[in-house]
Amino acid sequence: CLLAATPLLLALGLAGAQQNWPLAAFAVHELKQSFDNIAKIHKTYRGLSVPDMIDSTIGEPIHGVFLAIQAKDAKKFADSYGKLTAGCNNCHEATNNPFIVIKTPDRSEFPNQDFAPAKP
Repeated sequence: CLLAATPLLLALGLAGAQQNWPLAAFAVHELKQSFDNIAKIHKTYRGLSVPDMIDSTIGEPIHGVFLAIQAKDAKKFADSYGKLTAGCNNCHEATNNPFIVIKTPDRSEFPNQDFAPAKP
């Protein structure tokens, strides 16, 4: 899931940090869709149910991010995003991939994209 989800997770974090709620809403929708597709394509990984792993590690946190975006609440977003990245890391640990560590972005890897909200 790392290759599919990492750019979306990064864009989500950057958009939320800038309080660009429309972009954050788009990113969380795309991220959720990406995980849904992963769960459909990869039923198991190392004997573990991928849909169950996704649901148990990021199901609640991704919903919290969605609610924070809808509320346009920067603090709730930061808290929920932290729980989401922790869920990702818990999944990586459980699947014997502890070397894959996700964190809150501290800079953009997208030099051609502005994450600040559009000016009216």
